[in-house]
Amino acid sequence: MSALSYSDEYIKTILNEVKTIALVGASDKQERPSYRVANYLLEQGYKVIPVNPGKAGQKILGQEVFASLSDIDEPVDMVDIFRNSEAAGTVTEEAISIGAKVIWMQLDVINHDAATQAENAGLKVVMDRCPKIELPRLAKQENLS
Repeated sequence: MSALSYSDEYIKTILNEVKTIALVGASDKQERPSYRVANYLLEQGYKVIPVNPGKAGQKILGQEVFASLSDIDEPVDMVDIFRNSEAAGTVTEEAISIGAKVIWMQLDVINHDAATQAENAGLKVVMDRCPKIELPRLAKQENLS
């Protein structure tokens, strides 16, 4: 896939295949986008594992918070990154090391080096998109066709 250009089929396949999502940069503040996205993904039936070192051991939306991806004791399908573009590189390296299948960088999070590293390791990559936007958009398209 060329950078930032993803077919609907590519996005749909990812969102249909993943079941467990580690959300890096999770917040317990309801006004934060990471909180709203985590809540939405939980409502859609995904298992969401919040990752935030400052909140480790606490709960966000009833889900135990982990300090890092490597602390999670179960397989993770997708790592959803709510950090800045630079930090996405380190998160991507950690995602590769835990065997994640997808790196998803949120709106305005773009790191081409991290994307290339993930793709070279066999992961699917999405940058500058939000699953809370993509899921209803794709569902609406399916209802129209």
